[in-house]
Formats: sequence, C-alpha cells, structure tokens
Amino acid sequence: MDASSTYQDSLPVTSDALLEQLQSWGLEYRLHQHVPLRTVEDSKAVEDQFIVPGENALRVKNLYLRDKKKRNYLVTLEQNREIDLKALGAQLGVGNLSFGSADRLLENLGIRPGAVSPLAMITGVEKNVRFFMDAAARDVDVIYMHPLVNDRTVAMARKDVMAFFERIGCDVTWLE
Repeated sequence: MDASSTYQDSLPVTSDALLEQLQSWGLEYRLHQHVPLRTVEDSKAVEDQFIVPGENALRVKNLYLRDKKKRNYLVTLEQNREIDLKALGAQLGVGNLSFGSADRLLENLGIRPGAVSPLAMITGVEKNVRFFMDAAARDVDVIYMHPLVNDRTVAMARKDVMAFFERIGCDVTWLE
C-alpha cells in the first residue's frame, strides 16, 4: 500500500475524517489534490499549481525520528532547511536520533512514508510522540501540509494550525 488517499481506509484516522473534523471545529483550509508526493523535490515540482503568489507561507518537510530510548518525535521544518541528525538530537536534548521504521510510523502517527505531516499528531498525541516545529512557522500566515495522505495538500492559516494543536492537546516545542 502506498500513502495516497486510495488506501486511506486502512489508516486509524482517514484523511476524509480528518478534513471533516477540521470543518466541525471551524478550522478553515484550502484542499489541493495532486499526484502522490514522496519527497520535497516532488512537492517543488507541483507546488506552483496551488501556491498563491506573494502569500506569506511555509512549505514543510517532516521527519519521524526515534532516540535510543525508543521515544518518538515528529519534527516539522521549513522544506529547504538542511538537517544534521546528530546536531538536531543535541538541540532537542535527546542524544542520537534515527529515522523510525514504516511500521512504527503507522503505529505511532497513523500514516505511511511520504505522508508525514503535523496533522498526524491527531494520532501521535495518544502515542506520546513529541512534536517539534520550525520557529519559522510563527512568522507565516499559511502552512502547507499533507492531510495524512500524500496526494492531497491543505493550506491552513497558522492560527488554525495552532488551534488544531490546542484541540488535540498537542504541545508544540519550537526549534530556533
């Protein structure tokens, strides 16, 4: 199975259910459907189809990581930011980090590789996944991210993204 909406019914929370939940909470978004995107490079190839010119927006990349004590982390960064896992582990104060497996990703965030997203914290909070977000997100108006599948992207106002985190009880730790 891939990370597209074709297989969303095999996820703990479907993309459709997430979008319905956002609407019921009064959180607005713009939904864009596209080919499945697996990498930042894939995203850059199609983002001109839906990015609003001049919009103060953040396009993100997301890392599902684990430490040696088997604690789980979701790290959301500006898509062009370079990553040094050793330095990131030191910055987070957790030591050495490695990427979590596809099985653990599904177990702890309820998604598949290629669809990692801050919105997956709807499952992650229940599994004690710690969430870290690029401080650059505090200075934008809109954040683009996958709604649990990789053939859809939502654009949400930062205030609505933060309201989502508050609704699900997710603490955001900012990365400077």
